[in-house]
Amino acid sequence: MQVVFHCGVHGTDLYRMVKTLTQNRDWLTEHGIEAPTPDKHREVFKDALKALDGDVATPEMEQVMLDAILESDDPSRIIFSTPTFLGKATRAVSADGLYAAAGEKMAALANLFPSAEAEFFIALKNPATLIPFIVGQDGGSYEQIMSGTPPESLRWGPAIRAIQAAIPDHRLVVWCHEDTSLIWPEVVRRIATMPSDVPLKAGLQVLGDILQPEGIHMIRAEMAKQDRLTVESRRAIFSAALAQHALPDQMEIEVTLPGWTQELVDHISDLYDEDVAQIAALPGIEFITP
Repeated sequence: MQVVFHCGVHGTDLYRMVKTLTQNRDWLTEHGIEAPTPDKHREVFKDALKALDGDVATPEMEQVMLDAILESDDPSRIIFSTPTFLGKATRAVSADGLYAAAGEKMAALANLFPSAEAEFFIALKNPATLIPFIVGQDGGSYEQIMSGTPPESLRWGPAIRAIQAAIPDHRLVVWCHEDTSLIWPEVVRRIATMPSDVPLKAGLQVLGDILQPEGIHMIRAEMAKQDRLTVESRRAIFSAALAQHALPDQMEIEVTLPGWTQELVDHISDLYDEDVAQIAALPGIEFITP
């Protein structure tokens, strides 16, 4: 059995993965794949993680959890998706770095189902937009959340290396949230093991959030003209629609944090680009790029 954990991060998914998989439930069920909604597993995992305290679940405990969560009897692949796997958003920042506890949390998730083949999927997010999102949650002021931590010190490189060290024998798939509008179908297909020739329902969901209606109409019309729609041609269509019909307020984020300037935002973004390039080159990382 394969168990997949889609771990966010905060401010990247808004449960779109859960909604998209639900739209494709018929295909998933037919192929022995189940994607329980977070309400099915949230409390089960919370209680189990607390009881185990980092230890490995017994076969009996695994079965109890599966019985409580699943609708089908013996799925070959189970997909769990929620940003709360990484804890509260307001704890993503610490003096130890960005998501310093992520490796420990992912290792604990793998220990829930030690008899299964566990896989982990995670979307990175530019700290220049991640930190404003975190501060926007109901968890404290900017000063309380940052606790004097320089924002430019919050890097993804150490976080991903720590995750790799914590789950060295498990598949780790990574992509940038900023690329999601172009690669969403590939992300979903990789998580669901859905072949490219199988129609994907709700494949335009992410674009629907950031495009004017005319943009969606344009995409559907252009895709219908294709004799053989490839990943490259689809991305070209998506890019053209974004260039012509993107909602301005969805493409640009105004950052109003104490002491932040455009120069600082640009610097953090440059560091993020450096981290992404290095992470994509790490052995053992499956990096999805546009």
